[in-house]
Amino acid sequence: QVQLVESGGGLVQAGGSRRLSCIFSGSIFKPNAMGWYRQAPGKQRELVATLSERGDTNYADSVKGRFTVSRDNAKNTVYLQMNSLKPEDTAVYYCHADVERRYWGQGTQVTVSS
Repeated sequence: QVQLVESGGGLVQAGGSRRLSCIFSGSIFKPNAMGWYRQAPGKQRELVATLSERGDTNYADSVKGRFTVSRDNAKNTVYLQMNSLKPEDTAVYYCHADVERRYWGQGTQVTVSS
């Protein structure tokens, strides 16, 4: 059974940093793209950052220069380093892994206080 388990969420002050991790397991196949989306209260889920297996990245304009997505293919893990956090970054962050279809984690809350 495929699982994605996120960790690293929590409360952080504006201007601070946080690192999210997401481990993919339960499949004999390696994920192609992995990455992160987020959903704030009352808003639709939106792209944050994705990373292909060969290293191509795609970032939302709102996080460019502040967030960095990376992955350890040997560990089937994707990371999201978030710097210079803003209150508007407050959301539930979901990781995804694309194999034969897109799989989602359960989400981890990130709250940025002003």
